[in-house]
Amino acid sequence: MAPAPSPTSSVITLTINGEKHTLPVDHRTTLLDALRDHLDLTGTKKGCDQGQCGACTVLLDGRRAVSCLQLAVAAEGREVTTIEGVADGDRLHPVQQAFLDLDGYQCGYCTPGQICSALAVLEEHAEGWPSAVTTDVRPEAGPAPLTAEEIRERMSGNLCRCGAYVSIVQAVARAAEARTDRNEEVVA
Repeated sequence: MAPAPSPTSSVITLTINGEKHTLPVDHRTTLLDALRDHLDLTGTKKGCDQGQCGACTVLLDGRRAVSCLQLAVAAEGREVTTIEGVADGDRLHPVQQAFLDLDGYQCGYCTPGQICSALAVLEEHAEGWPSAVTTDVRPEAGPAPLTAEEIRERMSGNLCRCGAYVSIVQAVARAAEARTDRNEEVVA
């Protein structure tokens, strides 16, 4: 039986990687700490704890969020996807496979956040969201070409202390190509 909530805590239910988890949390508990400390989902990393490095990036309703700045209580009723929920069983997601194939990691600490961010980047790009370097932002122009410059700008909130940026950009580009190929197969 869960402990009764106090004025500074609540019992919440989080949907993480498609699974519901009910847990008591202090209202000040971040989503990052709930994932790591309460649910033992340690794939999401704690880097700066200030929202500046991106190591703790997860998907919140399909959009990227730095989980160190998101309160766990505010994530109730939303779909949280962590790195543990990206693969399909033993089959890696194409973004994960591209990171593996192209050495888009070195020490691997930032990799879970990089991959979650890359997933969101591909969605945002496919939906036509411009970036700060997109030259033609008119909606009728459609998505800008996903150049290395576009990828670097869109991934700029995720830091890699090892400096694997070249490989990360290549991995995101490869995943974008694989996505385009899959979409063309569906249409055909």
